Amino acid sequence: MLGIVRQKMLEQSLKKIRPAVAVLRSYSSAAKQMNVREALNSALNEEMSADSKVFLIGEEVGEYQGAYKITKGLLDKYGTERVLDTPITEAGFAGIAVGAAYYGLKPVVEFMTFNFSMQAIDHIINSAAKSNYMSAGQISVPIVFRGPNGAAAGVGAQHSQCYAAWYATCPGLKVLTPYNSEDARGLLKAAIRDPDPVVFLENELLYGESFPISNEVLDSSFCLPIGKAKIERKGKHVTIAAYSKMVGYSLKAAEILEKDGIDAEVINLRSIRPLDRSTINDSVRKTNRLVTVEEAFPQHGVGAEICACVVEESFAYLDAPVERIAGADVPMPYAANLERMAVPQVEDIVRAAKRACYRSVP
Repeated sequence: MLGIVRQKMLEQSLKKIRPAVAVLRSYSSAAKQMNVREALNSALNEEMSADSKVFLIGEEVGEYQGAYKITKGLLDKYGTERVLDTPITEAGFAGIAVGAAYYGLKPVVEFMTFNFSMQAIDHIINSAAKSNYMSAGQISVPIVFRGPNGAAAGVGAQHSQCYAAWYATCPGLKVLTPYNSEDARGLLKAAIRDPDPVVFLENELLYGESFPISNEVLDSSFCLPIGKAKIERKGKHVTIAAYSKMVGYSLKAAEILEKDGIDAEVINLRSIRPLDRSTINDSVRKTNRLVTVEEAFPQHGVGAEICACVVEESFAYLDAPVERIAGADVPMPYAANLERMAVPQVEDIVRAAKRACYRSVP
């Protein structure tokens, strides 16, 4: 009799446990994590495997496995003909890569930091970006210029600039700014497959950050469309438009704002040129308020372009002045306390959103 009772009790316990176990299993399968470094590396590997015309060139991309280990393992797999280490000569290897693209190869050029792309900007702008137009479409330039962009930490004024607005002013270039691992994989694949030159602006401080990633994103055929933004968080009171690292800051700000009854919509721009004006304007027409966030200098910045397109297309929908959050209009300080003051912080975004919603700000 006691055995029968125990058996019934066990069966009842199992009924309670099994659904919980099922939930845990489904959660674990859906919660795969990948950091941005791994996402970029896997995208490069898959595109090099799929297309023999793709090759890598830059400083320390081979023997050293990449200055930030983005190209780890690729030299061993593809050899020195497709993973080319160069001297410290940005103008030289960028020019070589553009010439290779003229002849149908698909170079991926790594700059150790985009600050060093200044040495190669003539090749990027005059040789790569303009050749298709100047040749009446006879010359395609399928090339990717990639590397860390914007502020890192403690590297001073000459190594901390954001070049999103610089390159986005130039017709013929596409400018992409990934935030998370999905962006990194999908946008880099799109950039390599694109027939036009692409400036691919990563963020050094995001390389080691992990994000949830789905099986769809891990599929080798996965690719994101260039020129399409993503709404990372839906909301109804204020639109926050950001790119790269500032998307994460904006999502944190949205969580804080929610506690004060402000429901913020966060847009991950992903693409700076072309800019997804329709997604931005559709959001503003719903929320009636806009905050733009970027690390770059404020004058002539990406935020200014977004403000212009909203004023041109959705001015009648605005219930408050547009708020722009940007880096300080000074060369980046070296001292850590001044550096923090020079780049946007989560609390800056919170205050701007509250101002846009006419809430009191301390």
